[in-house]
Amino acid sequence: MNTKILMVLEGPFPPDDRVFKEAQLLVNQGFQVTIACTLKGDEPLFENYKGITVYRKHLPKLIYKSSVAALKFPVYFNWWKRFLQELFARDSFDCIHIHDLPLAKVGLYFKQKHTLKLVIDLHENWPAYLTKATHTQTILGKLLSSEQQWRTYEKWAAVHADKVVTVVDEMKNRIVRLGVSQEKVAVLQNTIVPEEYPNQKEEQMNQPFTLIFAGGINIERGLQYIIPAIKILKQHIPDIKLIIIGKGSYLPTLKQLASDFEVSNHVDFIGWKPLKELMEITAKADIALIPHLKWEQTDCSSPNKLFQYMHAGVPLLVSNCDSVARIVNETNCGESYAFDQVDEFAEKVLKLYRNPDYRKQLSENGKKWIFEKYNWNESSKEFLEMYTKI
Repeated sequence: MNTKILMVLEGPFPPDDRVFKEAQLLVNQGFQVTIACTLKGDEPLFENYKGITVYRKHLPKLIYKSSVAALKFPVYFNWWKRFLQELFARDSFDCIHIHDLPLAKVGLYFKQKHTLKLVIDLHENWPAYLTKATHTQTILGKLLSSEQQWRTYEKWAAVHADKVVTVVDEMKNRIVRLGVSQEKVAVLQNTIVPEEYPNQKEEQMNQPFTLIFAGGINIERGLQYIIPAIKILKQHIPDIKLIIIGKGSYLPTLKQLASDFEVSNHVDFIGWKPLKELMEITAKADIALIPHLKWEQTDCSSPNKLFQYMHAGVPLLVSNCDSVARIVNETNCGESYAFDQVDEFAEKVLKLYRNPDYRKQLSENGKKWIFEKYNWNESSKEFLEMYTKI
């Protein structure tokens, strides 16, 4: 009998790309994969999605909001237990695979009740993420969500799981420091399938020197240090253009910042774009930016934009977050700078601007490493090996 895996995802499915690629990978290897997730709109409660069995359930807004206090009050956990019990009444499973930290306790409950293997897939450094999440910064949020309690919970969950999946080596090392054996922790980076990204660097004539950022717009993305640098750079590169793609709550602040620094005509906010259009815009840029603030979460991150930019053949300029800067330095596909140093960022842009041959070499290096190492086929080998042994 084929191994039957129940994946549990707090959000809707699709479009979570990491979850889809993991599930599809396992299905292609003969595993039976079921995903339990929440209902976003008018999706069917049950469907077979590209070989993956999907069950959805509406999560009441009040219960969703209670998740911030899940470690103090079990309302949120209990809702998920009831949902999953419905699935266990219909079918049996060999393994329960929990995406992200919060539902680890629910996973352990079913592991013990049904003698299953438990995999916890840590997409984020959850305790660190909560220290900056908007909903935990209010007085009530701080009362309901304790950072130390989440750190204790993470250690407990990692120790009791059969396997832990992380997104990057730095994250694995952090989990191992909690007292988890290295053999129990697998790394699966958020790399891309190159064949799904046909667009690569296009040489453009008579266009502005263009920097591009794409992603969610919040304070942790570090764009508040990039816009002041544009004021410095326009003195040396009169036609410089910064294109910001994405949406988020911090957008009005950035627009005001561009106005305050008198660079509004050099900064284009063009909103969210579908992947195909995003990559077409990216392929025409001269430098791609990952300017994230350096902190515990971003030191252990694996942004898929890094690999998308490398494949597009656009030189990267990234802040000094450990995991991202390590890969950029390893592959020699770009430069890094101290995240909050405006002058250093401007100097790195000027270095790249004045050296087109160097930019071309960085471009070629990025594409080469994508096809040789940083692609989904290579990255997923450790994950698949983990499942064959579980």
